[in-house]
Amino acid sequence: MTTQKYKCLLLVAMVLFTFHPCFAIDDAARIAKRDAILAQITGAIRPQKQLSITSFGAKGDGKKDCKPAFDKAMKRAARIGGAHIVVPAGEYLLNGPIHLVSNVCLELQEGATLKFSSDPKHYLPVVKTGWEGTFLQNYSPFIYGYQLENVSIIGKGAIDGNAGATFATWKSNQKKGQQLTREMNHKEVPVGERNFGEGYWLRPHLIQFFDCKNITIEDVFITNSPFWCIHLLQSENIICRGIRYDAKLINNDGIDPEYTRNLLIENIEFNNGDDNVAIKCGRDNDGWKTNRPSENIIIRNCKFKGLHGVVLGSEMSSGVQNVFVENCTYGGYCKRGIFIKTNPDRGGFIRDIYVNNCGFGEVEDLFYVTSMYAGEGMDNNHFTEVHDIYVKDLRCKKANVAALVLQGTEAKPIYNVYFENVNVDEAGVGLSFSNTKMIGVTNCNLGGYVGVPSTASKKDNIFAK
Repeated sequence: MTTQKYKCLLLVAMVLFTFHPCFAIDDAARIAKRDAILAQITGAIRPQKQLSITSFGAKGDGKKDCKPAFDKAMKRAARIGGAHIVVPAGEYLLNGPIHLVSNVCLELQEGATLKFSSDPKHYLPVVKTGWEGTFLQNYSPFIYGYQLENVSIIGKGAIDGNAGATFATWKSNQKKGQQLTREMNHKEVPVGERNFGEGYWLRPHLIQFFDCKNITIEDVFITNSPFWCIHLLQSENIICRGIRYDAKLINNDGIDPEYTRNLLIENIEFNNGDDNVAIKCGRDNDGWKTNRPSENIIIRNCKFKGLHGVVLGSEMSSGVQNVFVENCTYGGYCKRGIFIKTNPDRGGFIRDIYVNNCGFGEVEDLFYVTSMYAGEGMDNNHFTEVHDIYVKDLRCKKANVAALVLQGTEAKPIYNVYFENVNVDEAGVGLSFSNTKMIGVTNCNLGGYVGVPSTASKKDNIFAK
């Protein structure tokens, strides 16, 4: 037996020895908990009165600036208590953002495209927003809702951020502004004094709902986003369903819930230039001060394609809990399937995470949990509690680096993690666990399958050698 195989078997034995039956997956309890959350998620109530955007002067010729028409339609909807605004087939140029109002359903009919201007000046003045876990004022998201209720974006039409020529080139210039946001966060500078915008190179989001409730985003096609595609910030009771992506510009995350609760993400075909779903909850001081976890999030029946399938962190200082990832598969390559990341800068907690019946093709790592993300914060003491993670019926064809990885810290080991029926056809490393305790592994094949043992033959007779 090789030294590597011996170490692997010894590690598995140690893991099983620390397992206690109370950590086994209770499917009935999981389903009951999930269904209780689902019962609270209704999405938006849609208004009955219908308006056509063309009646406000919009023209779908790809040339006329239709922003004034959308502004007028939103003002009318606000005056009459809500409206279903229909955008018929055509290409609608918008030299600036759409600022939504409450009780609006924006329907992009099949063949309709909202194509946004690539000129950054069209997204000024700055608005209240967030950027990588820090609250501030920045360029307006292209579709923006602040302190709203009952808003829907639906239909088979497209939302084209048209950001390739400008915003997609900004990342190399953002370092100074990025560092300033973090300094203001750590020094707890009043949010009203955190003014960015022109000269700071911080890209806006394509769609953002900030401090909103009762939201539905359904069926639309999203492409060419300037930054994260859908940012759900301090919002609740949301359904994201049937969305389609071809958003492969820099940092084109699919959906980023942050300080968000009661969220259903289902039947989505991801194809993103970054994380498909990235659950966040504030960075460092802003997160601790806000003290509102991202929670009660159900992700099901989705196809992942992009950098990572589902990510928790690393901006999660208010905590993340009650996340369900179920019945998902892949539509293409993902670097990692499930990635949970934090470090001693963050604090907070990650707990009550359930992954069930999910499959991937070829990945770098299938399931990766680290409390030392990017090697940052190792001199700090804001260790994260990571525990109660239950993984059942997870599979992939090939994990080039590792199948299962758990990296805790000496100060806060990862604990109460249970793997059942994890099957990986090929793996560089089957499992790598450090600074962990109370870990369970049942019926897992990591890197292949061993069948019935062969019987002894003459060549196996050690005394004949």
